[in-house]
Amino acid sequence: MEMKLEILGREVIKPASPSPQDLHQLSLGDVFCPAEYVSAIFFYKTISGESLSEEIISGRLKTSLSDTLSRFYPLAGKIEGDKIICNDEGAVFTEARTDLLLSDFLKNNILDSTNSLPQLPPTIAPGESAGTWPLVSVKVSFFGSGSGFALAASISHRICDAASVVTFVSGWAATAKAEPSNVGMNILPTFASTTIYPPPPTSFQSSVDDLYANKGKCIANRFLFKSSKIAELKRRAVSETVPVPTRVEAIMSLIWKCATISSRSNSVVQKKSTVMIQAMDLRLRLPSHVLPKDAVGNLQLPFFLKNGSESKMEIAEIVAEFRKAKEGVNEMIKENLGTTIPAAATLGPNLLSLLGLLASELKPDTDSYAMSSWCRKPFYEVDFGWGSPVWVGPPLHSISNFVFVLLMDSKDGEGVEAWISLPEQDMSVFVGDQELLTYAVLNPPVLI
Repeated sequence: MEMKLEILGREVIKPASPSPQDLHQLSLGDVFCPAEYVSAIFFYKTISGESLSEEIISGRLKTSLSDTLSRFYPLAGKIEGDKIICNDEGAVFTEARTDLLLSDFLKNNILDSTNSLPQLPPTIAPGESAGTWPLVSVKVSFFGSGSGFALAASISHRICDAASVVTFVSGWAATAKAEPSNVGMNILPTFASTTIYPPPPTSFQSSVDDLYANKGKCIANRFLFKSSKIAELKRRAVSETVPVPTRVEAIMSLIWKCATISSRSNSVVQKKSTVMIQAMDLRLRLPSHVLPKDAVGNLQLPFFLKNGSESKMEIAEIVAEFRKAKEGVNEMIKENLGTTIPAAATLGPNLLSLLGLLASELKPDTDSYAMSSWCRKPFYEVDFGWGSPVWVGPPLHSISNFVFVLLMDSKDGEGVEAWISLPEQDMSVFVGDQELLTYAVLNPPVLI
């Protein structure tokens, strides 16, 4: 069933109060990220018996967004070089409408041939860019017969990672609900800036976008790992060194193995080397006095595993290497925090050396798979006053531009949805991999 989405309006929302600062310094970790948007789409079902007009919903969202931008003031600014000019330029707010019911969209249209999901994120107009302005762009799309709406929030990756997006949207939701007791509404966010990573050197010219470019057309698909199947996979991933694997370790190891097999089946070079890159959230590994849990910025550290061209890939062995790599990074962090020198002076350079080591492994003849886990992040707790979302997903365009794997919690919090983007010829093999399909279901409908 094709979705026809009508754009109702597009406007710029200014902060409710002026910025307290003129400039915000970006770190080397910020400018290392691609000039893309980190995005999420939240789907809300109309509460039974409640009748709210589109005007009331949009009005509340716009007013609360304005108030929220005052607290997250750098996000209302504009990037120039390695700084954000905090000029209160604002965020873009778009409204749209479709006659399609929310339940029909989720059941039939997420990844079908009508290509409906990419219509929901904000459209970037000529002259706009995640590398300049707007740093925040949102779009609310109303479904037919008052059945619900989708809210897509996109924030520039040059200032925010996924955890930062959750912090911003949670603060916005708390403001919309007008609950002064809500922590998200009262506490001013901490913009990490150069707390961990130093500012880029004067001569720094970022060509990092080339690292994220795809090697041709990519196709994205969604796989659901149910909790019972995750338990089976984790049992298979057990080894002497890792008696209790995590679900993320097990699932990412399986995906890496199957993606590598798919690539090698299509390659002239049958046994190419392959690299799995995993983003690690530093907020979860640093004490809060060094880095608050709700800090805003690019506070990730990518670590990687490499599999040689002659190596066999067994799940338990991959998980063991996965755990070893993580523990190595954790130990390095612990050693650096054990000194009296500020974290940015010791930890930052060591983290940058790991980034340099990763960059040296990204070669044209090596397959690289960037992976990120959004599991355990409170996406399903974002409530603007109309209940929690019935489903949350990433905008398709944000992962289908390059090879990427993104894990998210399913609605019940027990299963995992894996959004996977691979080169077209590899995906045609990947979706038929029987080892993968033993544990995952391809694009099941979302029922509400």
